[in-house]
Amino acid sequence: MKVLRQTAMIDILQFEFMRNALYAAILVSIACGIVGTFVVIKRIVFISGGITHAAFGGIGLGYLLGVNPVLTAIPFSILAAFGIGVLSKKTKISEDSAIGMLWAVGMALGILCIGLAPGYAPDLFGYLFGSILTVPVSDIIIMIILDVIIIVTVLVFYKEFHALAFDEEFSLIVGVPTQTLNLLLLCLVALSVITLIRVVGIILVLALLTIPAVIARQFTMRLNRLMLYSTITAIVSAVVGLWLSYILNLPSGATIVLVLSVAFLGSVFVKGLRKAKKQAH
Repeated sequence: MKVLRQTAMIDILQFEFMRNALYAAILVSIACGIVGTFVVIKRIVFISGGITHAAFGGIGLGYLLGVNPVLTAIPFSILAAFGIGVLSKKTKISEDSAIGMLWAVGMALGILCIGLAPGYAPDLFGYLFGSILTVPVSDIIIMIILDVIIIVTVLVFYKEFHALAFDEEFSLIVGVPTQTLNLLLLCLVALSVITLIRVVGIILVLALLTIPAVIARQFTMRLNRLMLYSTITAIVSAVVGLWLSYILNLPSGATIVLVLSVAFLGSVFVKGLRKAKKQAH
């Protein structure tokens, strides 16, 4: 068994689809490691879920127009992010109600567009549950571009995002444009969702967007370290999950999420041990 596993690790990169899957795993880990940190700190997981499911409308539109669904999902998810941000701030509609409406409308539009599209949607299952092993080079290029946009945006507005994440009320008092930054953050969430859909699917996006940051938060509260630890955790878990799915012939997206779940339990155990040692001394 050990020899077989060692051979599998060597053989895994001999196939182009596995190399593409590895590249995709690393790229999505960068996105979810950075943006997921803000999602966890700001407690906007439910908002992220709304954007994720609203993005399905863009995927359906792509099938209807006969273009790459990822390309149409990008503007659709950004519009959903703006919609959630504006509806909850500019109207009397509560935030959770706005999220629920856009969540349902996005899914309904996606189903409607797919129903109107000619022929059969062969890889629709991959967008719902993930299909990292079938990620084409064109999607990897899109992931690289989206990662660059996310990294540059966070670097440019790092101080503002830092203030927004830990003390939004004080940020507003000192003149930080919190509303604009919140909308920008939601747009970054939308871009992260697009990178994640092909890897773990709409159903499991929230797991990869939140669990790495939750694990990192067990060991630090400094924003830069949170993003770094979260990204490293996501990369390691994604690569291990991809390798295990290859060896055991399991769905890759679900395997990655389960590896992250085990890592979270391990982090809780390690933190408990460290706390017990400190109390003992």
